[in-house]
Amino acid sequence: VQLQASGGGLVQAGGSLRLSCAASGRTFSYYIVGWFRQAPGKEREFVATIRWSGINTDYADSVKGRATLSRDKGRNTVSLQMNSLKPEDTAVYYCALKTTDYYSGRYYYRESDYMYWGQGTQVTVSS
Repeated sequence: VQLQASGGGLVQAGGSLRLSCAASGRTFSYYIVGWFRQAPGKEREFVATIRWSGINTDYADSVKGRATLSRDKGRNTVSLQMNSLKPEDTAVYYCALKTTDYYSGRYYYRESDYMYWGQGTQVTVSS
């Protein structure tokens, strides 16, 4: 599986960006996509996650209420809409994927849980 993250850029505080994660190659029926970010000098942290159904999502407290995940099954794409951006949102954003099964309702928040990673897209929020 190859993941391609895109949509990053430079935006003023209060602005919005829509990040996309496109999957190609091998596909899975049941999977979880996670978004993580890494700011300069900091560890990579969890941002948001969505299950294969496109219905179940979870968000880090730092972005809850400002971020919305969606899935376009036909395009094998997961998007992360980020609104009301803050300078502290500045980071490289990565998407990642892990396989799961139909019955599992569990969410995954650790980097080590995810098998496949995209290359990252830079988000810079100016004050």
